Amino acid sequence: MKNQAHVPATTAPSAGPAWRKSSHSLSEGACVEIARPDGGHVLLRDSKITHGPVITVRAGAAARFTDALLRGRL
Repeated sequence: MKNQAHVPATTAPSAGPAWRKSSHSLSEGACVEIARPDGGHVLLRDSKITHGPVITVRAGAAARFTDALLRGRL
């Protein structure tokens, strides 16, 4: 078996998406988790409430939002 890099992800029971936290997340867990179940959507949830609500956003809208944040437009 090859040694593979570990990417932190949590999954919902069997058929759920793979959730990831940012590498910038603080140790107390105050962050948002993201999942990309397909090429067209991005899912967001509170990392402390994994069984709670999920926000679904179109991938293009999520990319434009992230770009605006990084450029200081929001």
